[in-house]
Amino acid sequence: MRKPSRLYAGYIFDLDGTVYLGDKLLPTAAETIRYLRQKGKRTVFLSNNPTRTRQAYAAKLARLGLITPEPDVINSSYVLVDFLQKRMPGAKLFIVGEESLRQECEQAGFVLTDQAKQVEAVIASFDRTFDYPKLQIAFDAIRNGARFFATNADRFCPVPGGGEPDAAAMIAAIAACTAVPVEAVVGKPSVYMAEAVLDHINLSAEQCLMIGDRLETDVLMGLNAGMSGALTLTGATPESALATSEIKPTYVLRQLADLVENV
Repeated sequence: MRKPSRLYAGYIFDLDGTVYLGDKLLPTAAETIRYLRQKGKRTVFLSNNPTRTRQAYAAKLARLGLITPEPDVINSSYVLVDFLQKRMPGAKLFIVGEESLRQECEQAGFVLTDQAKQVEAVIASFDRTFDYPKLQIAFDAIRNGARFFATNADRFCPVPGGGEPDAAAMIAAIAACTAVPVEAVVGKPSVYMAEAVLDHINLSAEQCLMIGDRLETDVLMGLNAGMSGALTLTGATPESALATSEIKPTYVLRQLADLVENV
């Protein structure tokens, strides 16, 4: 295992499969993050999962013993709202997603509608209520000229005992029937997500380490943005995947304590 031999100024942690799994912190997560904070290092959290608001994520971390200010949690729904406000402020949206994403978009001034002829953009997201009527509205709206965006493109979300199909399934269903590819995915590994977290942490990319359990999202985003990237083997990616992947993490961790073990 390749482990860090120095401390970084900033640590950007994925959440699901990296810091916790379900409603339990993963082994050594709490003590490692507390140690880094005691050393004066910035710790922020980055999630592709849009099924909770930033406030809800901060509350969950607090319940698990990691008190975290809400601004130090950035998720794909937050980045989506910023993305759309810069390009289509006040647009009429059809959201294939859950209530937290709907609320965030409404609070940001977007109009939500299920009238396909009124829809200006279809948003695909992690949606455990996805059904055929939603697919039909998305199909009709895009065929009528609506644009097509997504919060994230994760294939599944790690949960205790396995995983839940994630936004990639919704994106694929809509793209398959419309023959229209998604125009932009704002979550990891996109530049939109990288810019959001670097703007917030107020450090250069070279001063930061991105830590996550997925090569194709967490590690790739970090490396593409000029950060170091650490893969933790506590979630979605098995060690065997390293041999065949073109994405080469700076470090590989069996647990988060490996971040400070050699320092």
